[in-house]
Amino acid sequence: DARIPASSKNPELNRLAGNKPVLTLLAKSSLADPAASERWKKHFADEGRTCLFVDSTTGYGINSIAPAVREVMAEKLKRYESKGMTGKNLRVMIAGIPNVGKSSLINRLSGGKHAKVEDRPGVTRDKQWINTGIGLELLDTPGVLWPKFEDQTVGENLAVTGAIRGEILDTERIAVILCGRLRDRYPELISARYRLGDVSQLAGWEIFGLVGRKRGFLISGGEIDTERTAVMLLDEFRGGKIGRITLEEPDAISGKNPDETGNGEGSADA
Repeated sequence: DARIPASSKNPELNRLAGNKPVLTLLAKSSLADPAASERWKKHFADEGRTCLFVDSTTGYGINSIAPAVREVMAEKLKRYESKGMTGKNLRVMIAGIPNVGKSSLINRLSGGKHAKVEDRPGVTRDKQWINTGIGLELLDTPGVLWPKFEDQTVGENLAVTGAIRGEILDTERIAVILCGRLRDRYPELISARYRLGDVSQLAGWEIFGLVGRKRGFLISGGEIDTERTAVMLLDEFRGGKIGRITLEEPDAISGKNPDETGNGEGSADA
């Protein structure tokens, strides 16, 4: 997920991939801060990793995927050619966290509605091979989270962006955390969206309360309807209505081993 490139990398994927070539896709890039995305591009380039920022909704970067796959699989293609196996489809597994847009990506690449898509985690249940017609055969897999988040921030970021099922979360707490993150990174965006004024000295829960009052989400006695406020805040963040937002920077993971901390590049690995 381009909004949380470190937190959305499943640390198990590198181990499971073994020596197979990997292409990292940063999905939902139209929702991410373009300036932050440029910093992440440089970070991955400095590490020698092949990555693309893409968006299945707008189509951004989609046409670059097939050439990039062929580039990372160049050695295998040479072996095919030496055996006279030209024109063979490349088989690629799409893997990543829940609700990051793997099925939407496959539908974009294949030009049809082959994979079921909904804006919630856990929709894809089974593995399925899909022929794109552009020389790639894609294996759609269910989104998977790893058993334990070593860093609490990783779990919070995954919850805020919608990778964890809402039924198992304290929605109000997650929305308050989001308010704190936006105060720290994008105070002007949350202030402008909800007409809050200066929020720099406010706690997350205070911002949350102000948002509820500004929207008129009140119950008897003038108290804030916290559930309604939380659902609205998270929906508007996830839909890009607050603005283009990235919740973490490459500098924050400098010196850490992504496979130990749960941090690293994000989204779908080919």
